[in-house]
Amino acid sequence: MEMQEIARWAYIIFVVVAIVAGLVLGYSAYASYTTLPTDPPANWAANVATNDGYVLFAMLILGIIIGITSITAKEVSAFLIATIALLVASAANVWAGVWYIHPLLFFWASAILSYIVAFAAPAAVIISIKSVLAMAKEK
Repeated sequence: MEMQEIARWAYIIFVVVAIVAGLVLGYSAYASYTTLPTDPPANWAANVATNDGYVLFAMLILGIIIGITSITAKEVSAFLIATIALLVASAANVWAGVWYIHPLLFFWASAILSYIVAFAAPAAVIISIKSVLAMAKEK
């Protein structure tokens, strides 16, 4: 199997795992969350920590595969900018307003975004290192 084929399957698996795990673990976090409905939790994953760890580890592995195999020199800048946007959105807790529509939507959106970031971050680190090494070779 060619490396591009592996990367393509890794992308598909990443999307499916991020969405399904986000829905399942988001619902689990919602079901076990017991504070007031006017208080969106900052660390929603605390109630599902063990399962969250397994999913984050799977996303890490998939991100490493993508970082090593998939991104070409032309795609580096766009990928890194997109990753920065994801990291900023994740750190800013952009889904807090969804809590007031329905808390379950908040847990789902936060979980899915968390898993997408967990996939993109290791890929971005590897791609950044590869990019710096390529620039160093050019000089």
